[in-house]
Formats: sequence, structure tokens, C-alpha cells
Amino acid sequence: MRILIVSDAWSPQVNGVVTSLQALISELRGLGHQVKLLSPADFRAVPCPSYPEIPLVWNLWRVGPAIRAFQPDCVHLATEGPLGWAARRWLSKRGLAFSSAIHTRFPEYVHTRWPRVPLRWGYAFLRAFHQPSQAVLVTTERMRDEFAGWGFKRLLLWRKGVDTRLFRPALTSPSQAGPIFLYVGRIAPEKNIEAFLALDLPGRKQVVGDGPQREALQAAYPQARFLGYQHGQALADAFQNASVLVFPSRTDTYGLVMLEALACGTPVAAFPVSGPLDVLQTGVSGVMHEDLRAACMAALGLDRARCAELAARQSWRASALEFLAQQPLLDGELCMPAGQGLHAVGRDQALT
Repeated sequence: MRILIVSDAWSPQVNGVVTSLQALISELRGLGHQVKLLSPADFRAVPCPSYPEIPLVWNLWRVGPAIRAFQPDCVHLATEGPLGWAARRWLSKRGLAFSSAIHTRFPEYVHTRWPRVPLRWGYAFLRAFHQPSQAVLVTTERMRDEFAGWGFKRLLLWRKGVDTRLFRPALTSPSQAGPIFLYVGRIAPEKNIEAFLALDLPGRKQVVGDGPQREALQAAYPQARFLGYQHGQALADAFQNASVLVFPSRTDTYGLVMLEALACGTPVAAFPVSGPLDVLQTGVSGVMHEDLRAACMAALGLDRARCAELAARQSWRASALEFLAQQPLLDGELCMPAGQGLHAVGRDQALT
């Protein structure tokens, strides 16, 4: 099957959306499908104001011809940015079905940066984007229920996974003086990192990641070690060497870094909010409490082997198969040559 994925988020960005798409594309290709990604790398872009690591594509008139040139059997819109909107308009105008996904709590992120913007405006924006989608993919049942409450339709589950070949327990326990409390992710206001950095904790604090708040937070909290972005084995090492992953966000839809930490045997401390509530088993793989310090200290006593065992059950292959099962087939005129494309075969055949 020929699968087109459109995403405004892609490498060199480092976030959960990019990680999910990289894993999905790898698994889909491993299953024998042809996958093409339309990303800012294929277009001209300018840096996003106040968030320069995010590119905004502007020569959007090239999106439609790019879709037509690939002749896809199905199309998935991964983000609600300029590329996603351009593809949505082009597909909808031609009566072509597509799927889409909600990866982030966009309204809460906007409200965090600009408190005067009501949440309902952000949700109205998201509803408008996803309204024509035949399958709006969300990560958890909790997300499905919450977004249904905001008026979203055709919500389906697409659960995420973890790369257990990379993220796995260390062969030997690290020798260190005192515990290491670790944060991994973007350094931005919506991540609520200061709630972690301001805690009075024993041992050391480490921050892996980058973003618009890094300079200010690094100056305000010199006792914390800021390591920048880490990738591959270096990132796995950071998880393995940590005593606890601290996840202070209150707005994430899921939080893949929690799964990656657990796969390395590292328990998680978090607030009892969506994301942690969907990933963690309280008292087993993590501790959730409104007192984040109390959660951090309690998480130190959890069984690391049990954490790794629970995370190992969630593979990216299973996630990719679930994604495939939710994809609507193109239904409209794309000017495909006769006998080509999914219209010439059955759905079950195309998925194998």
C-alpha cells in the first residue's frame, strides 16, 4: 500500500510527535508498505515566532501536486500546522478521504503562552481542522472521552509504543553518589519544568532537551545540569543512569519519554493528570501526586525490573498495525492510472 503522511513536525525537531512518526514509518516499511513523508524539509519555511526550532512552510501551493505525484492509497495528516491545513484543503476539495491525529493539547499550550486566549477558541480551531477527517486518531481512551466532550467526532485509538531494542535496563547498576532526578523533553513553558527544578531534592537534577526557556532556566537553577538534546544510546544512557524520571507537565496528551524511561527500568514521578494517568501504574511503575516532591521521593523505592517488564509489552509493531487498521481509503478522483492504487484491490489485501 502507498501511504502518504503529512507532518509539520519532523527532524531535526526533537519531540514525541517526531519520535512517533519515525517509529511508525520504520515499522510500516518493515511491513512492506511504501511510505512517503511530506514535511518542512520538502518546502521553503521560516522559523516560528518565539519558537524558532519549529519551521513554518510558506510555499504551500506545492502540497497538492506533491500528493498527486505520489499517487497514495491513503493519506494521514499528522499535525494541524500549515502543511496539514494545505493538505486538508486540497483533499477535501476533491472529496478524498483522509485520517488525522491529535498529538498535542494545542489549546492548553496556547493558553499557557497567552492566557487571554480562551481554551474554547483553541478547541474550535482543532475541531475545524479535524471535522472532515474520516478517522481522528488519539492515543488513549481518556483522550477520546475528553475530546468527545469538546465535540470531536470519529475518534479512534492509535496507541503508541517504545523501542525496547534501544531502551532497555542497563546490564549493571550505575555507581553514583545520591539519586539522579531526570527531566527529558522540550524546555518550554507548557512543560512546567520549573515545578521540577524548584523542588528541594537530594542528589542531582539533570535536564535533557532544549527549547525557548533553556537559557533563563539554566541561569535561574545553576545547580541543575542541562545536557541539551541527547539521541540514541546517549539518551538511553541518561534514562538508565537516572533514579527517577520527573514528568512535571500537566498538558501532555501522553508522554512517550515516560515509556522510554520505564523500558530502561526508571520509575516516574508526575502529577495525577492525563498522560501519566494513562501510562503509569501507580505504586508500580510510577507515583502520581499533587505534591511532586513527595512523588519523587516515593518513586525512588519502586522496583526497576517491574518498570521495564511493563513497558516491554508495548511494541511499535503493534502500534503500526493499529494505525493501519484505522486508515480510510481514498474515495474520490486523484487521476490515478487505471489498475493502480488501492481502488484496484481489496482492503484486506492492501493491508498485507
